[in-house]
Amino acid sequence: MNTTTPTLVRLKLSLLRNGLRQSTGRRAAFITSAVLVLLLAALQLIGLIALRGTAHATTVTLLLVELLALGWAVMPLFFPSGDETLDPTRLVMLPLRPRPLILALLTASLVGIGPLFTLCLLAGSVIALAHGPAAYVTAVLGTALALLTCVALARAVAAANIRLLTSRRGRDLAVLSGLVIAIGIQLVNFGIQALGTAGGISRLDPVADAISWIPPATSIAAVHNASQGSYAAALAQLLLGAAALVSLLTLWSRSLTKLMTAPDGSTLQAAQQPTRARASTGLSRLLPAGRTGTVMERSLRYVWRDPKTKAAWVTSLAIGLIVPVFNALQGTGSPYFACFAAGMLGIQMYNQFGQDTSAFWTVALTISSPRDAYLELRGRALALLVITLPYTALVTVLTTAMLDEWRRLPEVLGLSFALLGAMLATGAWSSARFPYSIPQEGYKNVAPGQAGLAWISIFGGMVSAALLCAPVLTLTVWLNLASATTWPLLPLGIAYGAAATFLGLRLAAPRTARRLPEILTAVSRG
Repeated sequence: MNTTTPTLVRLKLSLLRNGLRQSTGRRAAFITSAVLVLLLAALQLIGLIALRGTAHATTVTLLLVELLALGWAVMPLFFPSGDETLDPTRLVMLPLRPRPLILALLTASLVGIGPLFTLCLLAGSVIALAHGPAAYVTAVLGTALALLTCVALARAVAAANIRLLTSRRGRDLAVLSGLVIAIGIQLVNFGIQALGTAGGISRLDPVADAISWIPPATSIAAVHNASQGSYAAALAQLLLGAAALVSLLTLWSRSLTKLMTAPDGSTLQAAQQPTRARASTGLSRLLPAGRTGTVMERSLRYVWRDPKTKAAWVTSLAIGLIVPVFNALQGTGSPYFACFAAGMLGIQMYNQFGQDTSAFWTVALTISSPRDAYLELRGRALALLVITLPYTALVTVLTTAMLDEWRRLPEVLGLSFALLGAMLATGAWSSARFPYSIPQEGYKNVAPGQAGLAWISIFGGMVSAALLCAPVLTLTVWLNLASATTWPLLPLGIAYGAAATFLGLRLAAPRTARRLPEILTAVSRG
């Protein structure tokens, strides 16, 4: 008797149980997420059942099922650490054959909140479409087929890309999850608004007709055809769904065989190639000489190489562009929304020493006076400006062009640069006064017990930056009310932002030099 399947199911349950025992916070997060997901699944099930007999039930259910399958496909790419059993290389030393291993892993994959949520959506979909005994039989087969297809799709994608997902590049790929989620939310919002216009959901009927022949939606479309008496079409769609499942299992089996028998090619390549001196990227030649250039190069390399720092930058860059541009596309935007980009990017100046973690001691050893601290902070601020200045200008020009508000370009640019300078000033001061640690492992960006410091640092600094910009904002409002020319706001905003940055760095430097031990202790907790 094959005992692999019950063993791996028990292993899945043990991993879940032991993970919850690690901390109270993790248990609370799991219970909260489970309750929310189950509540959403129940509401979704009720909503789909309410669609039964309506004109657009088929369109809605097929689109939902295909979106669900897409979620299963991309989940391993953006959240590779969400399920420890997604990595089959953990079983490489065990004497297991691919076929029983696939059956065991497929069964273990059905344990969890995700499969339960998927089952609720599929059950609601078939209930909304099934009419008659033949349709009910088809619904049972279609639900099981669609569920297994979603799970096999996730496993096949994970097995085919596991070498990448467990590497540094894979962790960098996970950084894009925030960007994908942000863009996806805006696209969904944009699509919902578009459906509210003339035509409504009927505009999606041709899309649903095409999707009905794309697995796993074929398994649900077969229920609709069986209800209509088109038994040949229903049988063809079920066979197409079964063929897709067999293809996924075959691809998964080949990937498993390769993982279990072939060595890691990247390791072999690294071992076979002789060690060579790293070629210069030329970055240092473009930066100022002395300590300022060195600090700028180190900060820019953090942005490119450190996963947590890269995640923060990618999210800020994406949201800073998405908010003004999507609002402009929807016709509800304003040129002043471009200031959102400056605000999102200015946040990166806060907690500058937290990204160094315990390695901050190497920086602290080089600071012996307020002058050294000023040069350190100035280099970090200039590295941030290398990215933020052109990006802020790009978002502002793009937003004003989409809204055809060119006359407001000088004032919006001036206000954005003033806000950016104010955030650099408050960010430098809060980095010295409220430093906190950024854990290198896991998804959290704040070490336990330091959440209050993070809130004070970021939100307190943002409020202070907004108050610092009050003179420029007041002048902007006054000039617009007086119908006067606003072009002087551009040079004024640049000068004001530069002055605020200089003053903030000067005030933060002595405090940084005095609090080096406290800063090192605070950033070393992660």
